[in-house]
Amino acid sequence: MKLKGYRKTMIMLALVLLVPPSGSFVAGNQQLIAPPLAATSANEVGSSVVFRVLGNVYPIGYYYVEINIGSLSTPYYLDIDTGSDLTWLHCDAPCEDCPKTPHPLYQLKKDSLVPCTESVCTSLHSNICDKPTDHECHYEIEYADQGASQGALVKDVIPICLANGTVYGSLLAIGCGYDQQGSNGTTSQTDGLLGLGKGKASFASQLQSLGLVQNVIAHCFSSNGGGFLSIGEHPVPSSGVVWTPMSRNSLFDESYYSPAGSTELYLGKQYIGVMDLQVIFDSGSSYSYFSSQAYTPLISSMMKDLAGKPLNITKEDNTLPICWSGAKPFTSFDDFKNYFSPVRLRIKNGWMSQVQVMEIPPESYMIVSRPHGNACLGILNGSEVELDDNIIGDNFFQDRMVIYDNEQQRIGWAPADCNKISGLFN
Repeated sequence: MKLKGYRKTMIMLALVLLVPPSGSFVAGNQQLIAPPLAATSANEVGSSVVFRVLGNVYPIGYYYVEINIGSLSTPYYLDIDTGSDLTWLHCDAPCEDCPKTPHPLYQLKKDSLVPCTESVCTSLHSNICDKPTDHECHYEIEYADQGASQGALVKDVIPICLANGTVYGSLLAIGCGYDQQGSNGTTSQTDGLLGLGKGKASFASQLQSLGLVQNVIAHCFSSNGGGFLSIGEHPVPSSGVVWTPMSRNSLFDESYYSPAGSTELYLGKQYIGVMDLQVIFDSGSSYSYFSSQAYTPLISSMMKDLAGKPLNITKEDNTLPICWSGAKPFTSFDDFKNYFSPVRLRIKNGWMSQVQVMEIPPESYMIVSRPHGNACLGILNGSEVELDDNIIGDNFFQDRMVIYDNEQQRIGWAPADCNKISGLFN
């Protein structure tokens, strides 16, 4: 179970943006163009960059992209995380407790380190140079799943291919994660994390600062696996999107995406009875979490709906906390989806009287466990993992485009066939 997008604390992060003095340079065998000045309008350069998404909610537990990094354009798989700012890689500096990764560990180059005396570091954390011998700009991120990543900031070349075909060589700040607490030598299907939060160090914010794209992020995760991720205006639909204002509430870390208005929770047409929920949209969480205030009445209502249905709670399946078995193993959602009602989030538009609804069908919030063939609930009690907030994760996002428009400070969503990536580059 992954919850890596929801951070308890970020002790320090930093951003360094440097443009090569020449007009172009080489990464691998590819001739790259230096990014335009940051003041350049993104619309004058290219509309967006689009990445093909891999992975699924279950059984992989991640949606991720492949990004080339460094002068040799080395490929890395990065977990898509709208709940974190910093993009980081498992790094050989050497690395402590790093998991086995799909690609070789990122190789630290000392001349790429961001010094702790850099003004951007000192402005973000006054005690960044704790000792006279400190030279590097270090960071530490703690996650709600009790894991943590420690490392140092570096700057490296990341080729950015825009939808118009232009390839820019962007020198961006990323984390060299050399101490991964909680990994314990396990195997990871990703090499690191793609930070897409609201902060200035996020991947999208850095691209916007270089004048490459607008800071508009859209992800589309297919329930069949895969999908796409875009940064920039295109391919966000010009119509048909449900929009709600983005919160600027200091209650949440400024990096989190949250609707400005409160949310009410429904199971089918039944109001669960909990008012003024605050929710966070976080692609770094595979499943969705509600605090006990909302989770307990939701489960109670769900159990009442299932009374008399041919389902039984099973304790023999630990895939997720709550699983139901049938008369025989389930092979698909069609075997049981009619027993469950859709979950509805009714989100108030801040100070406006409008209410926007996100409806999540059973096939999005349920999974068929393997090899048991049980129906397991992908809505979890956040209070049991020390979460007081309500996290909307990947399973609720499936088969819809979810848009984080940092330019106009709004969040949107629309039904979509996330497998149809063809045509997005036109």
